[in-house]
Amino acid sequence: MTHRRDRRRRPATALHRLALTALAVATAAVPTLAVASAEAAAPPPGAVTSASSAPSAAAVAGAVPAAVTAPDLGSGTLVLDPSMSTAEIKAKVDAISATQVSNEMGPQRHAILFKPGTYGSATEPLNFQVGYYTEVAGLGQNPGDVVINGSVYVRNQCSAGGCIALNNFWRSMSNLTINVTTPDFACYSGQFWAVSQAAPLRRVHVKGQTTLMDYCTGPSFASGGFIADSKFDGPVINGSQQQFFTRNSSVGSWTNGVWNQVFSGVEGAPGECFPAANGCGPYTTVPKTSVSREKPYLYVDRAGAYRVFVPAAATDTSGVSWAGGSTPGRSISLADFYVARPSDSAQAINRELARGRNLLLTPGVYHLDETLRVKRAGTVVLGLGLASLTPTTGQAAMSVADVPGVDIAGLTFDAGPVNSPVLLQVGTQRAANGRGPSRAGWSSAADPTALQDVFFRIGGPYVGKATVSLEVNSDHVVLDDIWAWRADHGNGVGWTSNTADTGLIVNGDHVTATGLFVEHYQKTEVIWNGEHGSVTFFQNELPYDPPSQAAWMSAPGHEGYPALVVGSGVKSFKGTGMGSYSFFNQGVDIFAANAFEVPVTPGVRLHNLLTIFLDPSNGKGGIRNVVNGVGGPSTVANADVPVTVVDYP
Repeated sequence: MTHRRDRRRRPATALHRLALTALAVATAAVPTLAVASAEAAAPPPGAVTSASSAPSAAAVAGAVPAAVTAPDLGSGTLVLDPSMSTAEIKAKVDAISATQVSNEMGPQRHAILFKPGTYGSATEPLNFQVGYYTEVAGLGQNPGDVVINGSVYVRNQCSAGGCIALNNFWRSMSNLTINVTTPDFACYSGQFWAVSQAAPLRRVHVKGQTTLMDYCTGPSFASGGFIADSKFDGPVINGSQQQFFTRNSSVGSWTNGVWNQVFSGVEGAPGECFPAANGCGPYTTVPKTSVSREKPYLYVDRAGAYRVFVPAAATDTSGVSWAGGSTPGRSISLADFYVARPSDSAQAINRELARGRNLLLTPGVYHLDETLRVKRAGTVVLGLGLASLTPTTGQAAMSVADVPGVDIAGLTFDAGPVNSPVLLQVGTQRAANGRGPSRAGWSSAADPTALQDVFFRIGGPYVGKATVSLEVNSDHVVLDDIWAWRADHGNGVGWTSNTADTGLIVNGDHVTATGLFVEHYQKTEVIWNGEHGSVTFFQNELPYDPPSQAAWMSAPGHEGYPALVVGSGVKSFKGTGMGSYSFFNQGVDIFAANAFEVPVTPGVRLHNLLTIFLDPSNGKGGIRNVVNGVGGPSTVANADVPVTVVDYP
């Protein structure tokens, strides 16, 4: 990687030293771990033909019966069985790693799925690396049903400029247990997951030491990340991670931070300490998550049939959803899904959605000449291997009707070469009075629509244009790990090339965002018009490339655009743990008046805000104030130093 954010996103030097000190302490404390041992109509082409069975929350254990025929999950999906030798498995997964570790903008997509059972051993552990566009997941009902004795790791990428994890995007791991077994790994002993945005860990149980930075090669910068519904028995070394969000999990311990570390409903999380002081923090700690819905996942039941489990919505929770044995929710036979492939037309997929089927998108890139339309309440749209959707004619890639309980998960939306007004629209736009003709069917607090691990890109793999990436018009929507990114590197990148105004517009009420990442859009990056909204953890970078101040003015006399605006008429909104960074690389001074702009009213509250200026040697300008003229500047003059506001107003 020769450009990107390598030298632009530095951890504060003193905190980086603290990370390495904490590492030495944490490593010494790690104990030696023992190795744990249908519709009535005939299904159309592309549908799995096994019969639907009643929902079951029973745990899966042991090997899957060999007599059951597995569905065809696409050429990019590798299904592994515990009867296979470790050497055979390693040869297969290493072949994927060899092609994907450096394949940042390629079209290949992969899902590596482990059937229930145990893989690797104390004497022959299974250790392998995860590259771009690779999903690693267990096929058990619960994380304990798939056990890997070894590690599944992500390391720095190295170039002439050094070794970093700043661009380690677009990969995931979920629904398995790792007994960390890394003999003869020297510095790399432990479970390494050195990633940045769009690389979530979900439903993972790690028995041993976990590190979110690769401290074995320098300078080791990282800029993540997201963890949910996971348990870590040993220490978690955060190290050089500039920001990180952890939700509904359990940690043995957590060491240090750089700029913005946020915990929501995490057992064992450090106490709040913001801004960082005297070796403490910067931590924002929320005891319980107000609203959550865990991501749906594919699994194999006791009879060997493939199903999708859809976790139930939850309120005011902490810890993992599977602490009591199994996650509450409903199970759907894969026979009730249309299993799509990249060669399928949008028309064919829409036909199956209209018939009432759910949708499973196998790994690959889907070029769509019409909008995929989700109209039925409770529809599940699940991507494998970070499946990608690209509109080709300037339309939306997907729309969701005004119905409750829809779940969209594990997808990447790439803008196409013809400008789309929006890439994903949830609910229809309302009338001018904000209310529309009817509220019926628009919302359900008990059964909210949810988006988990949904990512947007404007440029990067190719030229892309979209005015808005995500528009949420429905009420009671959960946004859980969203990264909307106007590319700052890759293909088709430039101020007049990958054009995009706004990453997220929220018009619905009672919308909750947990883990919101929005970067580099050309106007206001997030516009929040709905009432009773909530954001817990927000990470933003303003665009790097405005050509002049005159080209980047939100109004006459008002410099630049803010990262997040709450509409002037909004009476209730809560934002917690929110950061915005600036770096302008065109050689001229560019300024934003504020990072955040909100109405001054008792019901709108912001907590633990910060701004940062990145890389004074190559950038100019900065942010004048944190929020509404309060907080002071983060510019070239105080680069890499957080400017904070603890509470506003």
